[in-house]
Amino acid sequence: MQSPIQPDHASNFSFLGYSDQGGRGDGLQVMVNRGHAYVAHMFSNGFSVIDVRDPRTPEPRTYVAAPPGTWNLHLQAADDLLLVVNAANLFATDAFADEANYYGKSVGEVFANRPIDYTAGLRVFDISRPDEPREIGFTPVDGVGLHRIWYTGGRWAYASVLLTGFTDYTFITIDMADPSHPQMVGQWWIPGQNLAAGETPTWDAKRWRYGLHHALVAGDTAYGAWRDGGLTILDVSDRAKPELIVHKNWSPPFEGGTHSPLPLPDRDLLVVADEGIADNAEDGIKRTWIFDIRDPANPISLSTLPIPDDADYVAKGGHFGPHNLHENRPGSFVSSTTIFATQQNAGLRAYDISDPFAPRESGAWVPPQPETMFDVRPNRPRVIQSADVFVDANGVAYMTDYNAGLYILQFDGE
Repeated sequence: MQSPIQPDHASNFSFLGYSDQGGRGDGLQVMVNRGHAYVAHMFSNGFSVIDVRDPRTPEPRTYVAAPPGTWNLHLQAADDLLLVVNAANLFATDAFADEANYYGKSVGEVFANRPIDYTAGLRVFDISRPDEPREIGFTPVDGVGLHRIWYTGGRWAYASVLLTGFTDYTFITIDMADPSHPQMVGQWWIPGQNLAAGETPTWDAKRWRYGLHHALVAGDTAYGAWRDGGLTILDVSDRAKPELIVHKNWSPPFEGGTHSPLPLPDRDLLVVADEGIADNAEDGIKRTWIFDIRDPANPISLSTLPIPDDADYVAKGGHFGPHNLHENRPGSFVSSTTIFATQQNAGLRAYDISDPFAPRESGAWVPPQPETMFDVRPNRPRVIQSADVFVDANGVAYMTDYNAGLYILQFDGE
């Protein structure tokens, strides 16, 4: 067993194990399937496979490199398949070396006249042998590529994609009937995004970035987070023709960055996190909202999750505030009362939302300062940036970090 890593702050989580992911400590999205963690890299490109059958002694097994100039920063594992996005590595682009440009510019317009020196599309791997991913399919797209994807098995996947002619990422449905040849079937975008069709943005494109981060689908309903474009709820009963139920936006007056949705259908609730996107909270203190969605056409905000206050995280540096939510995937820890969320420089948090009008923090674990920096961008502060969390059915939490590897923790709360 590894020596315990001493957190900067902890409550109702205990340390189990740690991995530097084979020397590639930068991690973004993480999936755990059949005792193996699949970690997408943010700066190393590609993805890694780590044997976590004993979470106290995780062992890196495989690294799969991305094509040149390409991001694989998001992935999904289900049905012995691993779906991996391919897109231009935006942080390797001069135009987005400054974070403010990445979060504040229309990505599509920046790339409109840029040479294509990357691969864009969706890669599919057979992971029936969990530590030996074998590529079985690839579907290219014309444009910057896919950003994030949602797939829990079966026929349909859903993704955000930036296609040529659009200002930013839009929603698509993907038919996985033949995993060797996934097919893009349906698409929906916020009117004003389709420049190629003569549309023009109705928002201030110099200040607000309208682009889909991703959507989660429950039944025939897709819940989408559109950065400064807020929330959409779509009817996807016809996967080829998604239809808008409601578009709700709270920026302005709030500062946008809507990033992560989590529907809780059994309670008619929806949790939505706005991402903190600037150092020292220069973009304002971001919130995670709880909506009542009994009437999907009229989401009503009930409350926001507590903001970590056990330290001065604004002064700590780097990004502070919400990033990703554990997504209640089939076979994982599924709860409509306990929510897990990464808070970037404030680590991992658990919340009890039994009373949606008065949610409370029920656990926390904040990693220590990273020993090695993997963020290649200039002038980045040396602080943790907890990125994503996957919690298995036994309450074991796998938390990634841009700079600090994979932490494996046991949730000790209720």
